[in-house]
Amino acid sequence: MSLLQLPNIKEINLKNEILAGLTVAMTMIPESLSFAILAGLSPITGLYAAFLMGLITAVLGGRPGMVSGGAGATVIVLIALAATHGVEYLFAAVALAGVFQILVGAFRLGKFVRLIPQPVMFGFLNGLAVVIFMAQIAQFKTPVNGVMEWMAGAQLWTMLGLTGLTVLLVLLIPKVTKAIPASLIAILLIFGLVQLTGIDTKIVKDIASVSGSFPSFHIPNVPFTLETLEIIFPYALVMAAVGLIESLLTLSMVDELTNSKGSSNKESIAQGMANIVNGFFAGMGGCAMVAQTLVNISAGARTKISAIIGALTILFVILVGAPFIERIPMAALVGVMMMVAITTFKWGFLRMITKMPKSDIFVGLLVAAITVILHNLALAVFVGVIISALVFAWDSAVRIRARKTTDEFGNKIYEIYGPLFFGSTSHFLDKFHLEEDPERIIIDFKESRVVDMSAIDALNKLTNKYALQGKTVILRHLSEDSIKLLENAKGIIEVNIQEDPTYKVMPEK
Repeated sequence: MSLLQLPNIKEINLKNEILAGLTVAMTMIPESLSFAILAGLSPITGLYAAFLMGLITAVLGGRPGMVSGGAGATVIVLIALAATHGVEYLFAAVALAGVFQILVGAFRLGKFVRLIPQPVMFGFLNGLAVVIFMAQIAQFKTPVNGVMEWMAGAQLWTMLGLTGLTVLLVLLIPKVTKAIPASLIAILLIFGLVQLTGIDTKIVKDIASVSGSFPSFHIPNVPFTLETLEIIFPYALVMAAVGLIESLLTLSMVDELTNSKGSSNKESIAQGMANIVNGFFAGMGGCAMVAQTLVNISAGARTKISAIIGALTILFVILVGAPFIERIPMAALVGVMMMVAITTFKWGFLRMITKMPKSDIFVGLLVAAITVILHNLALAVFVGVIISALVFAWDSAVRIRARKTTDEFGNKIYEIYGPLFFGSTSHFLDKFHLEEDPERIIIDFKESRVVDMSAIDALNKLTNKYALQGKTVILRHLSEDSIKLLENAKGIIEVNIQEDPTYKVMPEK
């Protein structure tokens, strides 16, 4: 089924789609509220983001079944900006991030997410899990004379008890029923317990009031100057990168789960449009949400209908259910978010440490450390990808081989195995014996490829050295693109084009 066409109504299980959408909405609400509060924003900005991101990406996105909303991965990036310059600058940064994301999709750069190695993914998710968990610890503080101080006495024990009970309920409820999300049931039970017993504990209203109005158009109240752009530009760039990384990795995950193909570029544009709308409608912005997407797919959703239902349900809650949301105990939200962190953490990474290459372990730990210490998920992923690429380049460089034979005419033949590039040129040159070789040397690239300018330079040096001794070098089985790179070697290089392989990259549909 093409992603550009609506599915046949007969192929849709409307019951599964509707129930999945309702379930996703209920699980997204506490998470969106918690992330907004974590960033020091009004909780309603989290719900606006959940509604706007969910609806726009569902309608315009390139991956049916995927759910987007006000995600922690993106809001964490903007915490420092909101704290130093205020929420209006945050909205401006969110809109600018959306522009960057649209450009990524328009220039068809979304496919480069495939270059992210698995150790980087492990480190990314583990670091994010630690950040989310540690952020919940801050909820055990309460304002005292305008200063945030740690809870003490009965207030602390009540908060700890209700949080622990929430975690326990989330763990036990799935053993009884999976018809309704455990996190939703846990929140409702804790809410009921507090209301019936009159327990005095921290609630959402103690953080900020939740408005019940429809999101309205609002141009970010920031000066339209170069100085403002300089302030928001780095935050917007990082948010755009983090949002797309998480969204496109989630898209790849859904592709595997549903055995279908999503459009990364179309999804990038949809994510960007949703964030631009967020910036002008007082939403904190966001990206795809891994946990909610898994809930959606597990509930049987396979089309965009479920995500649309989920977004409209959140809008209904905003307009009608604000009084209820304001009375939700913070302990319930903290407990749910702690379980989100625990389930996000890739525990299998710890079991694989003794079996993985040391370089992969280092990359995974480094990415997690950068995420936790700097709260910069994009930087963590970029550093991880760069180190992984350098490790791969080194491994490829030391593995270049040359099989040496002599044909019936007395010509020395070097059959090269492995790519010839900047990392392997020195090892490549070491394979040749200029003094011992005959007058005619054949270098066979059937199992190799000339990749870059460093490789060309190495070949020129090699052929020149042989030429000084009156010997001729012939290069065989070069690819067409390699031949084009060897213009400077004309006159002393003989190329057999007829048998040259052609290397092509399959374009993304």
